[in-house]
Amino acid sequence: MTPAPPAFLRFETLSKTYDDVHAVRDVSLAIESGEFVALVGASGSGKSTLLKCINRLVEPTFGRVLLDGEDVLAGPAPLIRRRIGYVFQGIGLFPHMSVAQNIALTPRLVGESLTDARIAELLELVELHPAMASRLPAELSGGQRQRVGVARALAGDSHLLLMDEPFGALDPITRGQLGQRVRGLHRELGLTTVMVTHDMAEALLLASRVLVMDGGQIVADETPSALLAGKGGLVAQALVEVPREQARQLAGMGE
Repeated sequence: MTPAPPAFLRFETLSKTYDDVHAVRDVSLAIESGEFVALVGASGSGKSTLLKCINRLVEPTFGRVLLDGEDVLAGPAPLIRRRIGYVFQGIGLFPHMSVAQNIALTPRLVGESLTDARIAELLELVELHPAMASRLPAELSGGQRQRVGVARALAGDSHLLLMDEPFGALDPITRGQLGQRVRGLHRELGLTTVMVTHDMAEALLLASRVLVMDGGQIVADETPSALLAGKGGLVAQALVEVPREQARQLAGMGE
């Protein structure tokens, strides 16, 4: 019998401590190719730390992360990051660089360059006009800057996209539009996506799988429909109750 191939992304007994603070505690889980996973939890629950262990912005105290069966700590960090798209919290564009230069940054770090045609293609993927390539970030709206951040994350042709609170600084309309575009890109490009968010409604709407963290541990691992049906435990249901209560209040205003 042929053994099953390894999971696309796997955490094995992963832990991260800062002095006596346990940011992540003994996390073991597998994420298959093509999944859209949301990591949710209260501030300080460990979700951003867990995400950053994947691309080595944080290195674990114990355990390991495997990408396509390979330990992410095994090679040089720039080469690992070349294989992983990352959308920063707070956008993170360099203000002195043009849009094109920001998009081309990650490939350039490993000695590669992007053609003008490829940059134009990436801008069109995030629904921006290619003429914006010459602009500086200060000339763009917040939503446009974050779209550039998504284009930069896709520049390396990676099949793994990590997002750390990617829409938190955006207005509700822009946030909703960009969230749906990212969900569309996930499907169109065959991505595996892991997104950190504090917004449970966003997680339920965009993800196919929701991981709830509390005290550095995964305390629930459910589909959105299962969470809405009451599964996942007390911590998860406390988070689900927030959009539920908002929906009830809105419904009551219309009576």
